[in-house]
Amino acid sequence: MPLWVELVLRVGGVLVAFLTLPLLVGQAEHKVMAHMQGRLGPMYAGGFHGWAQLVADGVKFVQKEDVTPREADRAVFRLAPVVALVPYLLVLLVIPLGPNDLVGQPLDIGLFFVLAVVGVGVVAVLMSAWASANKYSLLGGLRGAAQLLGYELPLVLAAASVAMAAGTLSLSGIVEAWQPWWLLWQAPAMIIFFVAGVAEIRRPPFDMPVADSELVFGYMTEYTGLRFAFFLLAEYVGIVVIAALTTVLFLGGWQGPFADDQLGWLWTLLKVFAVSFVIIWLRVSYPRLREDQLQRLCWLVLVPASLAQLVLTAAVRVAL
Repeated sequence: MPLWVELVLRVGGVLVAFLTLPLLVGQAEHKVMAHMQGRLGPMYAGGFHGWAQLVADGVKFVQKEDVTPREADRAVFRLAPVVALVPYLLVLLVIPLGPNDLVGQPLDIGLFFVLAVVGVGVVAVLMSAWASANKYSLLGGLRGAAQLLGYELPLVLAAASVAMAAGTLSLSGIVEAWQPWWLLWQAPAMIIFFVAGVAEIRRPPFDMPVADSELVFGYMTEYTGLRFAFFLLAEYVGIVVIAALTTVLFLGGWQGPFADDQLGWLWTLLKVFAVSFVIIWLRVSYPRLREDQLQRLCWLVLVPASLAQLVLTAAVRVAL
């Protein structure tokens, strides 16, 4: 197969995943929340089990007027939703779906690339907050920046622990080196990574930057129509990315109970949707953390625990 054809197929597959998986997660969130909270509305749109709810939401966003505040920095204001989306697209390019290079672009330093690109999300938050010319947006953006910069540290340390255990920065290499007993040995790192990842995508209970009772809708207050929809899409893509990274780093990726590489992609997707369900479950089950609680959890719990896990991993590697 010519190189350019293979490249087009790989990038095309990633684009399809980028456009479909977040929509499936969004539809699942509607249904899971409807069942857990007894919501009737999302279960009726279109008939059977509310299958058209996501379509109705899309039509609603398209019909809404696209408003830009008079005092806003128009160029930055309009660019911010795109900056929120692009990093997740780049991350999906290097996350392996299965064995035998079933990945958009295999990289030997895939983990380093992922952690660097995910950190760009804070730029989109600050861009939207500053450009909106709204004090509530600015406060939400500053809260978001403090949260993202803080939780980036335990996220990186937890990922470094599993990379040290595997002896490689390649995401595919980490999956190949993974062993079932890592579920116990690296369990603290997995919990730290997952919690920090949820905070990085600003999902409840870590949604202080968009606290509607205090800040209207934080850094997204002035956004309407499709631009607001892009921010919501970025949130759902973020769920997919964090679930996929948790799967690849800590749950064995494509490895399943049977020694059949042909079904590797299926095991990966099942694990991704299972982790996504847990993220949705957290939104329904736990109230929003206060700002002081959010920062205390980061600096007094997750950072020390991630450092301890890193020391444990180093000691085990030396012993082995």
